[in-house]
Amino acid sequence: MYKLTPDEKTSPVRIYTRNTMVRGDVVTRQNVRVSVWLRTEGAPDYMHLLKPQVVYLSGSAVKIMTYSEIYLPSSEIIGFHLAPPAYDPMDYDDSEVNRKMQPVSVQASSFCLNGTIRVSTQVDLGTAISSGRAAWMSIYNVKITNPYLPQMGEVQVPMLVVRPSKVVFGLVE
Repeated sequence: MYKLTPDEKTSPVRIYTRNTMVRGDVVTRQNVRVSVWLRTEGAPDYMHLLKPQVVYLSGSAVKIMTYSEIYLPSSEIIGFHLAPPAYDPMDYDDSEVNRKMQPVSVQASSFCLNGTIRVSTQVDLGTAISSGRAAWMSIYNVKITNPYLPQMGEVQVPMLVVRPSKVVFGLVE
């Protein structure tokens, strides 16, 4: 089993790819803010996870595999968040002017992410998502469901990041 070095920590996360959901403990340096890690220059090419459970969603039936460790290519990730009850502070300033929380329903593979995104009060949703060039976007106060995993129920997280180029945004009024 992997032994952490003194400058490392583990954090419980959920990772969503096109065909899987992975639950496990990600290994990072002590000073890493895990919830926004993928948006930083320090994001890894491979996510190192300890004690992961991989839920495979392709095929005729859902399959779950467990491992002691895996290395998941970060390029395959379309959604990422700290697993409850873990959380980080929000990544925005509430007092910032000319910003609003826009309700959205985001389709990330077979996962439905209902929450809000923070956008300018001067633009609509289409302009907000098409003008942003960031590889990752935060979604807030998210309720996550999957019709193929009814046993998962509804997972609520304060914040997650998605790869905007790999998801579908639905406007919620």
